Amino acid sequence: MSHRTQITLQDEQYALLRAESARTGLGLAELVRRALDATYGASISAAERRTRLDLAFGLWADRDDDELEQLQASLRPGLGHKLASL
Repeated sequence: MSHRTQITLQDEQYALLRAESARTGLGLAELVRRALDATYGASISAAERRTRLDLAFGLWADRDDDELEQLQASLRPGLGHKLASL
């Protein structure tokens, strides 16, 4: 059974979705469905979700704080300024 829904995206989100659609040839709806499955694990069992979490837990434990901060800064530019203002 399928359900139809309507969502509102920010311009940046829509642009990213359109670019990924052009790159992969997949429709916007399919990309959203895949993102939902990947994020919320709708298509995996609770046991599999637990296994994935267990494997990921502590994955970066051997990294020092400076290395993690550099990685975070490269992935989310500007986040440091936002966090510093909290």
